[in-house]
Amino acid sequence: MNLSIVIPLFNEEESLPELTRWIQRVMASHGYTYEIIFVNDGSTDASQKVVRSLAESDPNIHSIAFARNYGKSPALNEGFRKAQGDVVITMDADLQDSPDEIPELYRMITEEGYDLVSGWKKKRYDPLSKTIPTKLFNATARRVSGISNLHDFNCGLKAYRRDVVKHIEVYGDMHRYIPYLAKNAGYTRIGEKVVQHQARKYGHTKFGLDRFVNGYLDLATLWFQSSFGVKPMHLFGLLGTLMLVVGFLAVLAVLVLKVVSMCKPDYHFFVTNSVYFYLALACMIMGLQFFLTGFIGELITRNSPERNNYLIAEEF
Repeated sequence: MNLSIVIPLFNEEESLPELTRWIQRVMASHGYTYEIIFVNDGSTDASQKVVRSLAESDPNIHSIAFARNYGKSPALNEGFRKAQGDVVITMDADLQDSPDEIPELYRMITEEGYDLVSGWKKKRYDPLSKTIPTKLFNATARRVSGISNLHDFNCGLKAYRRDVVKHIEVYGDMHRYIPYLAKNAGYTRIGEKVVQHQARKYGHTKFGLDRFVNGYLDLATLWFQSSFGVKPMHLFGLLGTLMLVVGFLAVLAVLVLKVVSMCKPDYHFFVTNSVYFYLALACMIMGLQFFLTGFIGELITRNSPERNNYLIAEEF
């Protein structure tokens, strides 16, 4: 099979028939063998009813329907699990991603040898309240991830070799950083293609401004995991050592001052009145805490067996 097209959706009943017909036209005109996997993230409208109707007329359409809303990352993770195509395409269900971009994305994976190709919506039809934070977010992501050639990490339109999606885990809100996840998994041939961004035709956006705050927190998590996830003691042990060294120097200062006071009868020094005493105490405690955190981090596995268990109401 040439292509698996994974489409996460949440309350997009109006756009699904038009999007499906558009994809079918593109697939037929290029002679691709394909499957469309709709991942319904707990929609409360008639989206799943529409998907069932579409699947009745096209055996290439499959569906995974969550029993409740989990988020885009879990939806993508389940879609990747089911995908069988040599190239996996992800796109949003709101008609803002154009299926006409699929052939070139497919070519870049199969002919140019990319592991992942991310779309770049160079010209966007979004308000400034969304575009400006997006630019700041992408600049930070480029800096932290080291993937300097990507302008739009969060574009929903992406293409992957099948091996890539089978060897990464997308959880929480990590869909924003799939290129970073792929890089950390050893897939470093990451490209970009300018794609058309279309204005939303139906409904309204499902994302609020809180996603930018959450995005930076997720980026910090990924940075820590890629740098110290295997050996957390390398970070916490270093911090603990620094704290203990500072505490030890403060203890020496207290001892020196105490010895000086004992040698000079007119000089009265009380240990508990010295700032060095409290500095030594605080640094010793913090140093031990950092060391204990490092030890605990070494012992706890990063892969929780329950992290990607989702209640699926229907699958076909």
